[in-house]
Amino acid sequence: MTMIASSAVHRRATVALGVCLVSFTAFWAAQRAAHVSMIDLMVYRAEGAAVRAGGDLYALRATAAHLPTTYPPFAALLFTPLPLLDPALLRTLATAGNLALLVMFVRLSLKLVGHARGEAVCWVAAPAVWCEPVWTTLRYGQINLLLAVLVLWDLTRRPAGGFDRWTGVGLGLATALKLTPALFLALLLLAGVVDRLRGGGGQPWLRHARAAAVVFAGATALTAGVLPYDSWRFWTDMVFRASRVGQAEDAANQALRGVLARLLHTPDPGALWAVCAAVVAVLGLVVAVRAELRGRRPWAVCACAVTALLISPVSWTHHWVWCVPLVLLLWTRGRRTTALGALLVFCSYAPWWVPHGTGRPELHLGETELLLSAVYGGAGALFLALARTSLPGPGPDGARVKP
Repeated sequence: MTMIASSAVHRRATVALGVCLVSFTAFWAAQRAAHVSMIDLMVYRAEGAAVRAGGDLYALRATAAHLPTTYPPFAALLFTPLPLLDPALLRTLATAGNLALLVMFVRLSLKLVGHARGEAVCWVAAPAVWCEPVWTTLRYGQINLLLAVLVLWDLTRRPAGGFDRWTGVGLGLATALKLTPALFLALLLLAGVVDRLRGGGGQPWLRHARAAAVVFAGATALTAGVLPYDSWRFWTDMVFRASRVGQAEDAANQALRGVLARLLHTPDPGALWAVCAAVVAVLGLVVAVRAELRGRRPWAVCACAVTALLISPVSWTHHWVWCVPLVLLLWTRGRRTTALGALLVFCSYAPWWVPHGTGRPELHLGETELLLSAVYGGAGALFLALARTSLPGPGPDGARVKP
């Protein structure tokens, strides 16, 4: 009986792997047929070249679209090997690397929600590559999957004693590469502070946050030593210029700021956005901290990720790769109708259905178009509301999860 069961498991795993490889191969062929330029990857390559040549990193305008450098200088430092590769080879390696990162991301997402069956990784990764945020990440050659893997790797580890020398490394590096993951550090810090105020030690969360902050500070200080001018310029000026990233009303901007810009037909929602973002940040962190302290880390992580996406000045559709653990969480917690609805939203490509492009047509959308242009942000807000109502007490995710 044991041999029969083992053979059945092997067959299921083989079929799952075959389906995943077929899906990835079809995806690769579709990307090549679409002649994707991987424009963001070419920007990264130009940043690496600028660092190697000693150029002004934040005066750079790369590709025919004249795109600027928007990430912290630590990212450009890591991009320095890219100019050594031919663009065609670089695109091939980036696609292969992102597909590998997708598999890792799915595996970590399944680990987060407590689903450990090996073949499930292939069954999930096969369709996940076709959802719009993942498709667009690979289309542009973006680093979203890398950032998500760093964050989830750090938050799903269970080292002996709850702490080791690798604790905080993933979060710290992700934050040094791009500032949005910093909200996860805020989650850990607030969880530790609240736990301490309630009479607990708060140490596991505070130590994790402190370790991540040290890694972030170390990477930033190292970069400042190598690129002092660019570091000074970024941290004193560029970090405050949200307009450099892109036009707020762009249909691909699924952050709260983008939704408000389109709704109000203005390129700058100004103070209203600042107030709304502050309210969402507080409410989202309250949900995430409450979930974390009640031992429901999957809800805490997804709530924190969604909050970060909503309050960021710009969250392009490809930033929403966090839809993968979000859908898995809903599915494994018995919210299957909601999970299918979320899956439909993120596989619909709806933000691309509305008028967009030259002439800034997003400033003149009708009611139906406004609704379609806000589907990711709306889904994120609904998830936060659902997460709030799904936390009556310590539940199946464990009594207390400590970093």
